[in-house]
Amino acid sequence: MKDTRPLLSLDEALARLVAGSAPHAIAQTDTVSTFEALGRVLAAEVLSALDVPPEDNTSMDGYVLHADDVQSAGTVLPVSQRIPAGVPGRPLQRGTAARIFTGGQVPAGADAVVMQEHCEALPAADGQGLGQVRVNSVPAHGQWIRRRGEDVRFGAAVLHKGTRLTPQALGLAASVGAAMLPVVRRPRVALFSTGDELMMPGEPLRPGAIYNSNRFTLRGLLQAAGCEVNDLGIVPDRLDATRSALREAAAHNDLIVTCGGVSVGEEDHLKPAAQAEGTLEHWQIAIKPGKPLAFGQVRRADGSAALLLGLPGNPVSAFVTYLLCVTTVLRALQGAATSLPPSLPLRAAFDWPRPDRRREFLRVRLNASGELDLFPNQSSGVLTSAVWADGLLDNPPGQAIARGDVVRFLPLPDLITR
Repeated sequence: MKDTRPLLSLDEALARLVAGSAPHAIAQTDTVSTFEALGRVLAAEVLSALDVPPEDNTSMDGYVLHADDVQSAGTVLPVSQRIPAGVPGRPLQRGTAARIFTGGQVPAGADAVVMQEHCEALPAADGQGLGQVRVNSVPAHGQWIRRRGEDVRFGAAVLHKGTRLTPQALGLAASVGAAMLPVVRRPRVALFSTGDELMMPGEPLRPGAIYNSNRFTLRGLLQAAGCEVNDLGIVPDRLDATRSALREAAAHNDLIVTCGGVSVGEEDHLKPAAQAEGTLEHWQIAIKPGKPLAFGQVRRADGSAALLLGLPGNPVSAFVTYLLCVTTVLRALQGAATSLPPSLPLRAAFDWPRPDRRREFLRVRLNASGELDLFPNQSSGVLTSAVWADGLLDNPPGQAIARGDVVRFLPLPDLITR
């Protein structure tokens, strides 16, 4: 039977997913050590408790002095003190220099640093003290000095609510004194597959059966996104079994992700099961690979509900639909920005003369020339294309591509952990 449902644009589908997810946003927060916050989503702004750097300091090993004391190259100044990082120096007397090391605090009375490569250490004229320095270049006022607060000012918001915490974000939080961070509770996601043809690796493959690759792909994607995954395995193609799986999944999870059972075949029981246990909309999205997507809710015993997303069963369709749609819902649940990551304009190293009427997401890889190569087989069942690729080419509907055309490239890491 031909499916005649109208197609939704991807933008419209994502807007509906965001609107439908917003009422289910996770309200619970955790306070975790900054050491343990990688990949978490901030629940509140992080404000700086200090200026960064906290005082003027040097970005070079060398000698700190007053620039006006060196009017010509070769000027010799006595060295009055030694200033390592972490040990404040004394006010600098005019006509003297201080040996200083990277990160050392610039003393009062000094306004320039001359790097050690432009200086020559000399013994003291009387053989006493720290010696002298010949300055072989004329310094400019302020050179090689990092000013107090030039990176961050006291009270400034350095990280914003909804930010996914990267390693460099953790370093920034630590630099402003944040030992603990408020983060959104991890999304709890239940995952199951439907299909009597599915078997697990390690089992003898019976005629007509396939190994359940989607279970491994989707579980890994959810874990990479920082979710707590409740894997319910493979559910038999029966209405009662599907209803039971939905009830179990809804009880303790924010989102249920299923794979398979979203087409119009007689053996696809997700729609009637979800409608019996809650609500379900069955969409056709104008993307390739992909197209079928189910979105709804499954009621819990207390009257609340878990969200439900049903993905197509073809491996690459499930992979791409997850990257576009499931990640959007996960970000909406955590109060993070839900837009797709920005694409990069790169040149195609191939021809694509027969585009689809749907928006295509082609599996491509950046080559040594800085252009994009195309995996030769773009079928939705060829999972090797997703392993080979390092990104997706976002091609508008009906848009042919000629070698050398500028196209839109979405790196996979940006889609997986956005």
